[in-house]
Amino acid sequence: MSRILGIESSCDETAVSVVEDGKTIISNVIASQLDVHAPHGGIVPELASRQHVMNIAPTVLKALSDANVKLKDLDAISVTNGPGLAGSLMIGVNFAKALAASTSVPLIGINHLEGHIYAAWLDEVDPANDIGFPLVCLVASGGHTDLLLMEGHGHYRLLGKTRDDAAGEAFDKAARVLGLGFPGGPAIQNIAPSTLSKETFTQPHFKSGNALDFSFSGLKTAILNRAKTLGIYPPDLTNPSESLIADLAGGFQEAIVTSLVSRISQASQMFNAKGVILGGGVAANSLLRERAKATIDLPVITPAPILCTDNGAMIAACAHHKISSMADLGSQLSIDIYPTWRLGI
Repeated sequence: MSRILGIESSCDETAVSVVEDGKTIISNVIASQLDVHAPHGGIVPELASRQHVMNIAPTVLKALSDANVKLKDLDAISVTNGPGLAGSLMIGVNFAKALAASTSVPLIGINHLEGHIYAAWLDEVDPANDIGFPLVCLVASGGHTDLLLMEGHGHYRLLGKTRDDAAGEAFDKAARVLGLGFPGGPAIQNIAPSTLSKETFTQPHFKSGNALDFSFSGLKTAILNRAKTLGIYPPDLTNPSESLIADLAGGFQEAIVTSLVSRISQASQMFNAKGVILGGGVAANSLLRERAKATIDLPVITPAPILCTDNGAMIAACAHHKISSMADLGSQLSIDIYPTWRLGI
């Protein structure tokens, strides 16, 4: 039995977890900064770093206490060292280095995007053994929208990526335009009607390049122009009907989900995938989860919403499989941070 501590601080959540055997969550503690950043309508890097400094020690202590585990009982300490906000990453990595150096517990650096994929292992289904490789993986969040082919543990091929903005960032911008607050994804999901909206948005079409790429900047511009035309933007100067706001939110959400699912489906057929994994904060969207399962004729693994957003459990799960599948991984006390680290080639 292996017990691994996972530390995640790539953005605005200080998250720490203890996971057994890469699958069973023993503790999962998340110190949210939502109240700090919401008044600003987005993440403020300097504020995020400051909060991590205050939260990291008590969050680690609580995760160990909840798991009834002492540092000396751990088999490894894992930490996100990229991609993400440089200041936030540095706090998590330096704290993890101090823990590892003071206890002689091995330290493992983890790619944040790969961690989101391994959230799928924190479920009853083992994607590798119960479904098999290759797996098409979508990692969609506020900073990333990547489509990857997972051909084995630690082996990825980048199939498509956003050419401009990430899906989560697009949700945040649309929510600001509609006066719905931050974060945008949950706000839009909560107000969007369950039926198809009257307000629709055109999907981007690429004349050249990779057909599996994404683009969301045009949708952001479209909803801003539509809101201006309808006289509901700026939101603080008007009193629009809630039904109109809901209809615009629903149409925007439909456009994002259609773009994501169509490319996942296309990639699954092109590369003879055996299954699909959805990861990242956008993967918590209920319409995306339902549409993917209804549209794609393959097993679609959707981690619990709390495991789609940033958490330490996914980092620990990823570290377990790295240790299990790679010989002589050793401790990595000299790891650095990589704010722009990509996954796959």
